Amino acid sequence: MPRAKGGPKTRHRRKKWLKLAKGYWGKRGTAYKSARLQVMKSLFYAYQDRRRKKRRQRQIAICQINAGCRKDGIPYSKFINALKELNIMINRKELALLAQKNPDAFSDLTRKAKDMFQEFNKNS
Repeated sequence: MPRAKGGPKTRHRRKKWLKLAKGYWGKRGTAYKSARLQVMKSLFYAYQDRRRKKRRQRQIAICQINAGCRKDGIPYSKFINALKELNIMINRKELALLAQKNPDAFSDLTRKAKDMFQEFNKNS
């Protein structure tokens, strides 16, 4: 019995990888082996960078909150700690938006945080 080398199933499987590699430069888009390797690497980078993007957005939000806090005379770490003590549950993304779009409301939060720390320092 002859060996099956390139039947419909094999062709479909290879075309699936080549379809994903469409638009890649040179052999990476046309040769099956190179295309498959490049697609696997590309999918891995995409997976990794989706997580990096979230990490980067959080870093940016923290910088924006810190800038708003420093303007009102309280460091970021003390501000976040005070919010936790006061049971104000706002995530960093929303705080950053608040600091940019509505500085008055953000100043109210920083004022509350400062008051809480002043009371804490009096009691200590």
